[in-house]
Amino acid sequence: MYGVVTRNAEEVRWPEFDRGFYEVKDVTGRSADPIEDGVNMVSCFGDNAAADADPSLVPVDDMGRPADREREYFDWAYICPSREDYREGLFEIIDDCVEANPDVRLDDIGFPRAEYCRCGICEQRFAESEYDDRDQWRASVITEFVAEAADRIPGDVYMTLYPDPYPGHLYERAGIDLEAIEEYVDEFVVPLYDTAYETTYWLETIAKGFESALETPFNIELYAVNVDVDNLIHALEVAEEYGNGVFFGYEASNARAALRRRRADEREGVTHGEPSSES
Repeated sequence: MYGVVTRNAEEVRWPEFDRGFYEVKDVTGRSADPIEDGVNMVSCFGDNAAADADPSLVPVDDMGRPADREREYFDWAYICPSREDYREGLFEIIDDCVEANPDVRLDDIGFPRAEYCRCGICEQRFAESEYDDRDQWRASVITEFVAEAADRIPGDVYMTLYPDPYPGHLYERAGIDLEAIEEYVDEFVVPLYDTAYETTYWLETIAKGFESALETPFNIELYAVNVDVDNLIHALEVAEEYGNGVFFGYEASNARAALRRRRADEREGVTHGEPSSES
């Protein structure tokens, strides 16, 4: 199964793609109306616009440093997952999405890094909680959000995972307890982005790690912007050995060219190498 991730609604209808994901809310805070013929996708706790409008929503570490674009290791600003008003706004967006299409993809789920969040609300909620361990409390916050979101989604629930399958890393970094969350998710999506895909051994390693870590089906998302078509085909061949499906991000034309070339080559008996050929 092949799919596309796009901000252009018409691209989800291209016949080369079995599934289309349409960004209704992205990390910039940009919003669009949901569509009927694609899986609407919501960036949950990545939101530059909300952070700019109300900096108090941004998670902070124990030194008060916010998880925003001023930190060199964040590409966008995060919103604290404990903020009830913001979460209610997300649920309203999800409700709008399911009115158009019953399937929804939840993107940017979790705390930004292991040291977040130490804001006043998180400190109070943790102190009042049943947990003595902060990591357990953080995981309960994220699991509760996913459960509430999934309860509002009548169709398939897709959820994006940060691409680190090493045991315990998602739990420590983002507060994602895979075993607890799998109950609410129908399919995960793992973005394995590269700007060239000149080598693919790392892609195979990460994909194999998720195959071992998950019971729930997962899909691999490849970056398609300005990537050489032959390299994209090679990455596709590796990804489809492990993922339930392969999705292409943010340049549908290049993805379509890769799929067309791949199908033409298959008819002519051309191969691009075994998945492990560059390991």
